[in-house]
Formats: sequence, structure tokens, C-alpha cells
Amino acid sequence: MKLGARIFKTGIAIVLSLYLAYLLHSPSPVFAAIAAIFAIQPTIYRSYLTIIEQVQGNIIGAILAVVFVLLLGNHTIVIGLAAIIVITLNLKFKLENTIGLSLVTLISIMEAPGSDFITFAAIRFSTIMIGVFSAFIVNLVFMPPKYENKLYLKIGSTTEEIIRWIRLSIRHDYDHQLLKTDIGKLKENIKSIEQFYTMYKEERSYLKKNLLEKSRKLVVYRQMTIAARKGLDTLKRIHRFENELLLLPEPFKEAIQEQLDSLIYQHEQIMLQFIGKIPITTASPVEKVSTDKKLLFDLFLVHQKEFAADDDNQHLYHTMQIVASIIDYSEQVEHLDVLITSFHSFHHNEISIEEESNQ
Repeated sequence: MKLGARIFKTGIAIVLSLYLAYLLHSPSPVFAAIAAIFAIQPTIYRSYLTIIEQVQGNIIGAILAVVFVLLLGNHTIVIGLAAIIVITLNLKFKLENTIGLSLVTLISIMEAPGSDFITFAAIRFSTIMIGVFSAFIVNLVFMPPKYENKLYLKIGSTTEEIIRWIRLSIRHDYDHQLLKTDIGKLKENIKSIEQFYTMYKEERSYLKKNLLEKSRKLVVYRQMTIAARKGLDTLKRIHRFENELLLLPEPFKEAIQEQLDSLIYQHEQIMLQFIGKIPITTASPVEKVSTDKKLLFDLFLVHQKEFAADDDNQHLYHTMQIVASIIDYSEQVEHLDVLITSFHSFHHNEISIEEESNQ
């Protein structure tokens, strides 16, 4: 099991919250530690949003706890009723992420009211906020992971795996069960890419130059993700409709293989151009992509005429899906080529990607 930065930050936040609670002579430092666990976030921006939300959620929990104890006491049924109202209010104010900690605040205040209840409630609320702010401090001090690095490496490894399987699939030289398993893994990889993209997007840039460069990178990374997803869609259709591919006329079958070979080769070259391993060519992006979409479409129309009198059109429907998926994939790769060519030719941006041995 790999220990990530968030695991270490959570441990440090717990230690810091407990230390501050002891330093301030809080009677219940454990609540600060609990709050720190709820409040730790993977990015500084998310931590900032969390503080704002947690303050609002905890105020709701604390106020309701005080009101219910003063009016109705702290019977277990009263605590349950107060909890329902806290959850309802958090949902109404769109503070779903704070429900857990709001309930902790509510219960911690209501469970043992004493003679000086207001002071007791204020101390409990302050203790919990110590944990929230401790988590924020840890996020500020300990730099978040390089999400751009993680994002590109995930896109790169996923794209390479998709291309490898497409190359094997169009030659019908692969293990069916293994491919089926890997398609499931590739779907999860696409989800991970989208999560890393969101994390990278949330990272703050304070200099205008860095902000503009990051905006351009976000456009490129988004298109890389789309191209990888379209490649995966093509792979799924090739796998699902393999029998239809085998039944195609030989010229049509060879054309599909040649076009896909050209397309995945181009996709590989574009990914390498982005990090500077291959120079940007002077040819226009449209000329560089040699996938002949018109040829595929014309061959499909000819094939359709041959099966026009056939009552069972399932074969045609499936073949149409394969051709449409290839054309869609090709268009996304073309657009990615345009973006990366512009990214390097007109803006002269620098890409610094560190290889990770554990990837």
C-alpha cells in the first residue's frame, strides 16, 4: 500500500490540533482532532472552501445545541430531533460536506450541559474550530502534490495502454478476457484523470503570466482526456463487435486497420510533442493527421448497399458504430494536434514533467 501526502497531512493535522488544544487547556482536545480529520483536504483552495463551510456548519450545530438544551433539555430524543434539524438546515444551505462535523458539534455540546452551559458550549465550539484551522495550517505549510505532473502521467500511461490494445485488437491478436478486464481498469483510469484535472484546476496561480499559461494547459489537458476517452470508446467497439469486423470484405477490413494504425501513431506522436520529445513539424495540423475519414465512410456506404436487401441489419448497425467511433476519435486527435501546435508555436510554453518510478 502506498502512503500518500494526504495520509501524512492528516496525521500531522491531528498532532497539531491536539497540541494546540492542550496548549490552550481545552477540556476535550479529542474533538479538535476529530475536526481536523473532517477538515483536511487535498488542495489549499479546497481547504479554504472547507473552512468557510465548516464555520457555517459548526455555527448551525452550536446554536441549535444551545437553543434545544435551554428550551427542551438534553434528553436522547431531543438530541435526535436536533440532529434531524441540523441535517435539514445543512442541506438547505448547501453545506452537505459539513453535516458530519456539524453533528459532532451538536452532540458534543448537548451531551453534558453543566451549570455554566453557555461557557461550556463556547469552549466545545472553539475546540472544534481549533481542529478545522489546524487542518488549514497543515495544508498551507505542506505543499500539495504536483497535480499537473500526476495528471499528465496518468493521461500518458492510460493513452499508451489504450493505443497498445487497439493495435492488438485490429490484428485480432489478444486475450479476450484480459482485454475485458483491462477495459474496466481503463474506465477507472479515465475517472482518475478527471479527478486529477479537477485538482490541478483548483490549484491557485497568483501571477498573471502563470495564470494565462495554466489556462492554456487546462485546455490541452482537457482535450487529451477527451481524446483518450474517444480512444477507449473505439477500443470497446472493436472488442464488442469483433465478429462484425471479421465478416467485413477484405478491402474494408484492411482500410480500417490502416486508418487505425495511422490514427494511433499520430496520437502517440502528439503526446510526445507536448513534452518536447518530438519537435513540432511545420506542416499544418490537418495535413499531419492522415486518417482518411471519407474513405472509411465511402467504404461503409458501399458495404451498406451490399446488405440493403438483407432483413437482418444488425451487422450494418454494428459496423456503423465502429466507423463512427473511429471518425470521432480521429476528429478529437486532430483537435488535440491543433491545440498542442498552437500551445508550443505561438506561446512558447515550457512543460516540466517529472517521471515517477511508481507509475
